[in-house]
Amino acid sequence: MFRLTQYMREIVAPTPVRRRAGPVKPVVIWNLTRTCNLRCRHCYTTSADVPFPGELSHEQAMGVLQDLHAFGIPALILSGGEPLSRFDFFTLAERAKELGFRHLSLSTNGTKLAENIDRIADLDFDYVGISLDGLGQMNDWFRGVDGAFDAALAGVRACKARGVKVGLRFTITDDNASFLPGMLDLCEAEGVDKFYLSHLVYAGRGDKNRGEDAEHARSRAAVEMLIDRAWSAIRSGRSLEVVTGNNDADAVLFLTWAERHFGAETVAHLRSHLEAWGGNSAGLGVANIDPQGKVHPDTYWSDYTVGSVKQTPFSTLWTGDDPMLATLRQRPRPLKGRCGACAFRAVCGGNTRIRALQVTGDPWAEDPACYLSNAEIGVEQTERLTVTPFRGKRHDPAHRFL
Repeated sequence: MFRLTQYMREIVAPTPVRRRAGPVKPVVIWNLTRTCNLRCRHCYTTSADVPFPGELSHEQAMGVLQDLHAFGIPALILSGGEPLSRFDFFTLAERAKELGFRHLSLSTNGTKLAENIDRIADLDFDYVGISLDGLGQMNDWFRGVDGAFDAALAGVRACKARGVKVGLRFTITDDNASFLPGMLDLCEAEGVDKFYLSHLVYAGRGDKNRGEDAEHARSRAAVEMLIDRAWSAIRSGRSLEVVTGNNDADAVLFLTWAERHFGAETVAHLRSHLEAWGGNSAGLGVANIDPQGKVHPDTYWSDYTVGSVKQTPFSTLWTGDDPMLATLRQRPRPLKGRCGACAFRAVCGGNTRIRALQVTGDPWAEDPACYLSNAEIGVEQTERLTVTPFRGKRHDPAHRFL
């Protein structure tokens, strides 16, 4: 995750660079269940509104909570499917609160929040993230259920009314990119605390729909818009926090923006902070536990399993000798192509490795979703990987299939 607003604040009020010391404990994203009341086109877990066999029992899940807390992870994100669809969600969340995780968050489609807001508010989540992929009918088309937008918006308003910190997550594709300005306006109008732009990752249904990935120019334009809106918010004292995910080239684009507007000393300071962050953190600062208890380098690496918490505690798996985790933790990683030659690989960490794997079969090949030019990243002219264009039905702003 690239915390755009956080790094912009370094321009206004610089702070010392903090570098990682010793073993890194990961933020754990725990997909509690695959069951979900929506049918999102980009779902990386291929969820559906049915029960799935083999998911962790209540006793097993409670044991995982105990192990994660004893291991000292910095943050736990409860996700899905739709996490509120799990039969013992509130029991698990209440136990997590009792254990006192440093940061406890909820990632949800938002449609079940309003009806459960009293219990959600009592859990005192540090943050509730709600996924919306456009306004009105666009979101409903994208998420496969009529009324999903209105139900999620009701969830946003219920959270705000109860003082729960809430954010919106928007996954950008060719179909919905034109809705980005409206999504930002919605955040401002509703007093949303955070806006998260997610670039498409080729996993689950997201892999089947990878032809919808926004073109390089459109992805770049979206991030440039976010940079302008985030800087405007800082200058005017507004509290909206802007972050992006799944395309760490965004941090490099931010540096090029800073070079145009500020002096060399400021740019050097920003770069030092960004290199300390290090970009993509799969297998290092991020981990995933899926509904069946399998552990992955992050939520999109479902085809690579480190082990299962049904047999081995997470803490043991994460500190073991898994070869993929060891390679993901290398700095620099053994990157190839444009990523290997990039002058900013210490900033982005090679971007999202799972996209390279899905397109080429090699997790260390270049990330085809990097929208920066060869000249911008200091690479000699070379042929770039491309993603097969979309050949199915499209959706236009008037909500008619083409």
